[in-house]
Amino acid sequence: MNQPDLGIRVSELRQQKGLTQEQLAEQCEVSTRTIQRIESGEVDPRAYTLQCLSKALTFDFGAESNANDNLWVAILHLSSMLCIVIMPLLLWSWKKNQSYRINQQGRQVLNFQITMTLSMFAAAFLLAFGPMLLVFVEEATLARLEQSPLFIALLTCLPAPLILIGIFCAYQGLVNATRALADKPVHYPLSIPFVK
Repeated sequence: MNQPDLGIRVSELRQQKGLTQEQLAEQCEVSTRTIQRIESGEVDPRAYTLQCLSKALTFDFGAESNANDNLWVAILHLSSMLCIVIMPLLLWSWKKNQSYRINQQGRQVLNFQITMTLSMFAAAFLLAFGPMLLVFVEEATLARLEQSPLFIALLTCLPAPLILIGIFCAYQGLVNATRALADKPVHYPLSIPFVK
């Protein structure tokens, strides 16, 4: 992992463990200023310091390679094509501690998937219960509606939101997997940030 991602990850892990910079410096047998400079992205730590950080924060900073990151990030994005939140959740849970990049982009994928899953439930609800609203329409009006081509077209289009959500998920997964492989920023529009 390179700076500034390394510094950000060290800071996040240190805070998760409830350590101050001074406590982490003491555990790694370095100065507090060294930890501050690593976290701010000013310096790359020496190999020994990186090993000490790995041990103190229980995170293997040395196990990462960019090619491996790219592969797992692409798999994460492609798993979002299935419109099932369980696949990205399992992948992210398994790999989030191995790479800052996987952790961050996995959160984006999860937020997108949760948003799309809620949208699919809303569309399925309308598909299932929309026609039931016709119970409240008078029989004479209902007979006229059933003969109307507009009404028939409306009933035929009820599954359209589900289909469009599926196409949108597939498109976003493919586009973002391609962008991740090219080391370009990824973006999922319409996502609600559930996972921070």
